[in-house]
Order: sequence, then C-alpha cells, then structure tokens
Amino acid sequence: MDATDRKLLDQIQRNAKTSIQALAEMTGISTASVQRRMRLLRDAGVIQREVAILDPKPLGLGITAIVAVELERDRLDQIDAFKRKAREDRQVTHFYCIAGDADFILVVMAQNIGDYEAFTHRFFFADKNVRKFRTSIVVSTVKATSEVPI
Repeated sequence: MDATDRKLLDQIQRNAKTSIQALAEMTGISTASVQRRMRLLRDAGVIQREVAILDPKPLGLGITAIVAVELERDRLDQIDAFKRKAREDRQVTHFYCIAGDADFILVVMAQNIGDYEAFTHRFFFADKNVRKFRTSIVVSTVKATSEVPI
C-alpha cells in the first residue's frame, strides 16, 4: 500500500460516494488506476464495507449505552455463545473483547430507557453466564466516527 492508496482510502472513508473521476483528480492518477486500486483494496479486505451512516435520533433511537460485562466462567463454549449472541443482536452496535476489569464492552442502542431495560432482561439477566454488567448512558456525543486515522 502506497501514499496514493492511503489518499484514496482517506477520501472514501469520509465520503464513499466520491466519484471515480473526483478520486482520480485528487490523487493525480487515471480513472482506470483508481478503479484498479479500489478493486485491489476491496479484494484484499482493506475496504470491508461501504455503508450509509445514519442519525439514530430520527429513527427513534434515543438511548446509547456503553456496557461493561463480566462473565461467570471462562469456558470457551460459553464465551463463544456470548460472542455469537452479541454479533447477532441488532441493538448491539459495537462489541469488544477487552483486557482489564471487564471481559467485554458493548455499545447498545435503544429507543428509550424502557427499551434498554427490556434489552438487559433479555440479554444479560436471562444469561446465567453473565456475572455482572455496568451501564453508562451516553448523555451527549462529542465525537463518533468510523474513520480510521490514515
């Protein structure tokens, strides 16, 4: 990966709708080269997906919760089951396995506090392998990005 690839990646992570022609002008290479490079970056998995970033508020998602979770046991099958459950749940938008006080950090979106409470009952209280969880409710978002520093 060279500096031109990095310029392409930086631009498309800011706006995936940037035209091939505009990318060519920004980088000083031909449109054919841009297309070839973009295909190679996709094939290599550097570009994983191209998605729309939505504002959760107009969609009725007024609560964002950051949740630290500790599991009861360290059995691989139970850890894998918890990971699978988190990957499949649409309310879990981010899921991290961490080192430190907790085993996992989840970012969860909900319509309101009642919806989040229903989530906790379904996701945590119903899971005998969850020892404890601690929730922090986001009061305001100062910065949220999916951009990678290039």
